[in-house]
Amino acid sequence: MAEHPPFPADPHQQPTTAAEDTDLSPHRAEPSPDVLSVWATAQRTGPVQRRGRYVPESVKHPARMLPAIAAHAVHAYTQPGDLILDPMCGIGTTLVEAIHAGRDAIGVEYESRWSNIADANITHAHTHGATGRASVVRGDATRILSLLPAALTGQVALVVTSPPYGPTVHGLVRPGTDGVAKYDNAYNDGTDRGNLAYRDLTGLTDGFEHILTGCATLLRPGGTVVVTARPWRKNGQLVDLPSAVIAAGTRAGLIPTERCVALLAAVRDGHLVARPSFFQLQAVRKARTAGTPLHLITHEDVLIFRRPATPASSGEATGSHGESRGHQGSSDRPNAGDPGEGG
Repeated sequence: MAEHPPFPADPHQQPTTAAEDTDLSPHRAEPSPDVLSVWATAQRTGPVQRRGRYVPESVKHPARMLPAIAAHAVHAYTQPGDLILDPMCGIGTTLVEAIHAGRDAIGVEYESRWSNIADANITHAHTHGATGRASVVRGDATRILSLLPAALTGQVALVVTSPPYGPTVHGLVRPGTDGVAKYDNAYNDGTDRGNLAYRDLTGLTDGFEHILTGCATLLRPGGTVVVTARPWRKNGQLVDLPSAVIAAGTRAGLIPTERCVALLAAVRDGHLVARPSFFQLQAVRKARTAGTPLHLITHEDVLIFRRPATPASSGEATGSHGESRGHQGSSDRPNAGDPGEGG
């Protein structure tokens, strides 16, 4: 199997906004691709992004984050040698992209099935030249401070993760005698309800708030949290997960600083090329047949928070656009599309 080339692709391929194209101010500096609010993270499909870079078993996770999303976040908000945390790391996407970029990483994963695959992906990354260090801790991230060493308090530069959307999500499909069958679409067999995926929106938000509160303690002053999330419909009603995540982050003591978009569609000749799953396409077609003007999902919200800086280091806070990050001159440069999971 051929090894996938390192992330990220040429950042200058990312699109500019209409406002940037029309602003003719002679004093305006050209925008850095790092600070664009639209992340072109699906120029290649998820399987192509993972090919050779992740072990084959990785496809079994029901909600894989696009590697390019994690890679973009890593390069935009950290420097080589920084420590990155994913409290719901799944198959380890955030960790793999971090160590390929020369960062160190630690992940927490509730289910041993996925933590084992994450371990395998880390080993695989090291055999393919990754220079960073990474490890996975098995446990419940709502109690993250009891899982990780106290010495990590105030040491994490970046948290990258994504809350689950439900116990059964994307998965894979195969044709059968009775039509198309879905498989590898659940976090477990349903007997263990400890996974946040089995909670309703209120329970999910409360659990995620506990996770973010622990992450805030582990973050260094001015450290950044990147959360990917998207709304969905349940029984025809919109479930606004991004707004719930913003509220949870604020209650956890974090400051919302940016709201970006990570594309799950490719950009071709100025147009979006959607990459829907079979079931998403089927749902949209059924809704339109019934008279509901449903559209394909082509992006995830990227919600970015910052831990408040201490007075002594307030001038060194990093993370929000317009502030000094100290690394934007670097050539380095992200829970689909396979959206959903922190890794």
